[in-house]
Amino acid sequence: MRPDIRVRFAPSPTGYLHIGGARTALFNWLFARHHGGTFVLRIEDTDLKRNTEEAAAAIYEGLRWLELNWDEGPHVGGKFGPYFQSERTEIYERYLKKLQDDGHIFEDQGALRFRSPREHVVVDDLVCGKIDFDLTNPGTHPDMTVRRPDGSWIFHFVNVIDDIEMKISHVIRGEDHLSNTPKHIELYRALGATPPRFAHIPLILNHDGSKMSKRDEGARVAAYIEQGYVPDAVRNYLCLLGWSPKDNREKIDIEEVVKLFELEKINRRNAAFDRDKCFWLNGQYIAQMSLDRFVELAKPFLRQAGIIAPVGGRDSVEPTKSIDGSAERRPTDEGYLRAVLAIVKEKIKLLSELPEWTSYFFTEDYEFDPAAAEKVFGKSEAATRLSALREEFRKIDNWNAGPIESTLKALVQKLDCKTGDLVHPARVAVSGRSVGPSLYHMLEVMGKERVLTRFERATAKFSKLPGVSF
Repeated sequence: MRPDIRVRFAPSPTGYLHIGGARTALFNWLFARHHGGTFVLRIEDTDLKRNTEEAAAAIYEGLRWLELNWDEGPHVGGKFGPYFQSERTEIYERYLKKLQDDGHIFEDQGALRFRSPREHVVVDDLVCGKIDFDLTNPGTHPDMTVRRPDGSWIFHFVNVIDDIEMKISHVIRGEDHLSNTPKHIELYRALGATPPRFAHIPLILNHDGSKMSKRDEGARVAAYIEQGYVPDAVRNYLCLLGWSPKDNREKIDIEEVVKLFELEKINRRNAAFDRDKCFWLNGQYIAQMSLDRFVELAKPFLRQAGIIAPVGGRDSVEPTKSIDGSAERRPTDEGYLRAVLAIVKEKIKLLSELPEWTSYFFTEDYEFDPAAAEKVFGKSEAATRLSALREEFRKIDNWNAGPIESTLKALVQKLDCKTGDLVHPARVAVSGRSVGPSLYHMLEVMGKERVLTRFERATAKFSKLPGVSF
């Protein structure tokens, strides 16, 4: 355990949480967890014109969704707060006065600037190695503004002050900040403070080699939440953007990443963002996760679609109006919901697909896909065969997948037809579509009475199609 290790993620609430910012937060979190240190969330909200509460909320939501819980910061507190820069003005004033008293500050057209000592600064970076920055030329390294004429603070100044005050031991951030680091070290030295160790992690690039910007596809963490990615999968993928377990594994549990993570193992090369690989990982996580976890992640998407809603303090299926305006009788127990999700789980690649794959389990007011209905019931004998199957299913006492399958296949032999001649009409009749989970398990979960009712309704509906001899 290294309680002296303290790292921070310090985003600005001026837009959504970028995938690059999430990766930076993740690497800080991993380093803190690996060493038993502290992960601090600090909100750099000195840009009052661009800051929004919505942006701050998106940061919290994104980090919580990725399960990157912070030890100090907003909503948590801590002894080094406040954790919003907008609330730390008195602290900045105190440090500014110290620099002024020591002759490091001069005024220039209303702005306050830090007088550079004009020297070489060597940054000993844990990822990039030792880099010598020549700051002797004022043409390439002008004196840094620390406070604008309007009184607002410059990022470089308050960033350093906060890291000193919050006792940050390691600054882990994107490589685009590497060029800022010698300026920051100058401030540390002027204040008589020991700089933290720096680790600048590789940038995330698009396929064409360009830096991933806020406008690029896949840049918003919120988009992954909306589209139904699993947080474990996105977090796993972000781990691989600049780091790897060195054994070519791609799916790796976060607990193991915590054990293996070291800053020295971060790759020096920029990381290429591969949305297809992230999508593949998502499918792997869904396929291999427990049913309990799948149900937990599925519920928000089913609530949003109106399939389930909190009723009486618990999740249940709310009745809706059927076609004739009467209230439908639909299963309301958790067991039915779990059974439905269990049989569709293998089909799901994104959680946002769940309403499409499950809605017909919970309502009698489902639509028939025209192409599927025409293809299946446009054939002669289809409605007749469905009616015959209904009569055979009526005789089943032990309603589960085994007897359902054996009964259907026995009727195939009796009618001297193909299995698909019964399977396809049955599937379209109970779901309105031509694809879905295993038919026999689907019928078992729906229940005998519901299946027989849907068969009867479909038979009546499609026996009137041209070419159907029923």
